[in-house]
Amino acid sequence: MAVQRLRFTFPTDLIKEPVIYLIGQQFEVITNIRMADVDESTGWVILELEGDADEIARSVAWAESRGVRVDPITGDVIEG
Repeated sequence: MAVQRLRFTFPTDLIKEPVIYLIGQQFEVITNIRMADVDESTGWVILELEGDADEIARSVAWAESRGVRVDPITGDVIEG
């Protein structure tokens, strides 16, 4: 079991799409939202994906194919 923490940045046309929900439904990963900021013009989420490393990679590739920018997060996330 692997855990990967990522930052998803959504383009304006995807802000209202249920991308994170669909990842949880279509792939064998657990999605945990750790922090988010979403409004009508921009959106980003700190997302923790838990599951098989290959399945996590598949879910990230799918999100990127939809137009989501995915950046890895290293170290601790500090709010503020």
